[in-house]
Amino acid sequence: MTNQVKEDSVPSLRMVDIVFAIICIAFSIFLMIGSVRLGAKWTPEGPESGYFPFYIFLMMLIASSVTLYEAIVINKKKPREDFVEKHAFQQILCILFPAIAFLIGVSLIGIYVSSTVYIAIFMIWIGKYPYWKATLVGLSVGVILYLMFEVWFQVPLPHGSWFNPLSYVGVN
Repeated sequence: MTNQVKEDSVPSLRMVDIVFAIICIAFSIFLMIGSVRLGAKWTPEGPESGYFPFYIFLMMLIASSVTLYEAIVINKKKPREDFVEKHAFQQILCILFPAIAFLIGVSLIGIYVSSTVYIAIFMIWIGKYPYWKATLVGLSVGVILYLMFEVWFQVPLPHGSWFNPLSYVGVN
């Protein structure tokens, strides 16, 4: 990979390392505090609930701190490396934003309807499939998921907190 900054580049690898290390440090501290609240000691009966998670997140905190130190101090004088090209980053965003919309949809209208819509839209948008094929596959996956989880395994998945479209066909 070249060390020259390209006109259409996005963040540098060093900047991504710094941001991700800070996120991991904050995440580790947050979860270590939760582990302490659960109990992170070794008692005569054995470990408390938060014992192992506390030490796992302590290791994650140490590793993230080392990564942050390297990115800020050691890699400061290294030539810039691009994290990703602009075109590749746009392709990532084409997947990321619909995935976020799917997760919000699962919460609001349930997993079955969200999965059906998500699959159909991706088949049409990214795969360039005809509408009828995308609709057929999306509906098939939604129905199969419903039968598999709700009927066969008897494990209800989210139906939607805001609106449950399945209630119109008798599914609560």
